[in-house]
Amino acid sequence: MNILDILGGGKLAMPSPETALPGRPDPLPTADAHFVNHHPLKGPYPAGSETALFGLGCFWGAERAFWKLPGVYVTAVGYSGGVTPNPTYREVCSGRTGHNEVVLVVYDPKTISFQRLVKAFFEAHDPTQGMRQGNDIGTQYRSGIYVADALQRKIAAEALASYQNELKAGGYGEITTEIVDRKPFYFAEDYHQQYLAKNPGGYCGLGGTGVSCPVGIAAA
Repeated sequence: MNILDILGGGKLAMPSPETALPGRPDPLPTADAHFVNHHPLKGPYPAGSETALFGLGCFWGAERAFWKLPGVYVTAVGYSGGVTPNPTYREVCSGRTGHNEVVLVVYDPKTISFQRLVKAFFEAHDPTQGMRQGNDIGTQYRSGIYVADALQRKIAAEALASYQNELKAGGYGEITTEIVDRKPFYFAEDYHQQYLAKNPGGYCGLGGTGVSCPVGIAAA
């Protein structure tokens, strides 16, 4: 990442629909298959699969936190939570799209639960930092769980409350993770997909708090 990417363009406020970039009607070209497990990135996915969507800082490291979990069929990185349709990476980094860098997780709920994915989410990053994650600063690095239904919202909210208690006991501040209804997900460009598998020495950007999930949330 260059210095603009690291600083997020200095953008810490969400744009309004009037000030957001216009975007484009057509999706960006991206990879057809996952670089690690070769499953189709955009589907079709196996019958019975479910999806989860998380933002936890730079999506290069965030994606790696999920693709090795048993029961995860495929992961992909992209943009969501904002206004601009089909944005480019540079547009997201400008702070003028409102999007977050997110990870799409397609999983088998018979093998791994949404609770277990939420546990991995909270333990992979520091959810108390607002519009940043470590040295990565900007709206696209905010902590977020983008829920598909009422059950996912309930599970995410209960996990957040449990982690808040643990983090306070460890001397951390208030969790800033947003739990909001899912907006459209836009696949990021090919070179971002499974970036750390293609570039093993590449930038990760994630740093967890070291706080583990209570037993009630950790169950798979």
